Amino acid sequence: QVQLVESGGGLVQAGGSLRLSCAASGRTFSSYAMAWFRQAPGKRREFVSISWSAGSTSYADSVKGRFTISRDNAKNTLYLQMNSLKPEDTAVYYCARAGRRITIATMRAAREYDYWGQGTQVTVSS
Repeated sequence: QVQLVESGGGLVQAGGSLRLSCAASGRTFSSYAMAWFRQAPGKRREFVSISWSAGSTSYADSVKGRFTISRDNAKNTLYLQMNSLKPEDTAVYYCARAGRRITIATMRAAREYDYWGQGTQVTVSS
């Protein structure tokens, strides 16, 4: 069983920064793609970014240029550095481990991920 635990959320003013972390249990962290999703009140969970096991990354257009995803395989930890935050970034942020069948075409679909963390709240004030 894989456990994912997010941390680093909080309240920040618009234009500020936060760094989220996701600590994963298990020995195979490095061989899986890992992603961040977010869900704002009354909205569907949406894809934010993914870190592929081979090292490449992808981002949603809404965060491109502002957010940076990274991973430390030695520490089994996934990160999301969020800069130039906007009020519309307010949401609960979740990390997720991708299933083996995920592709670039399906990376935005929550159904492609088999383990999820409990989420961490990010609130950006205007």
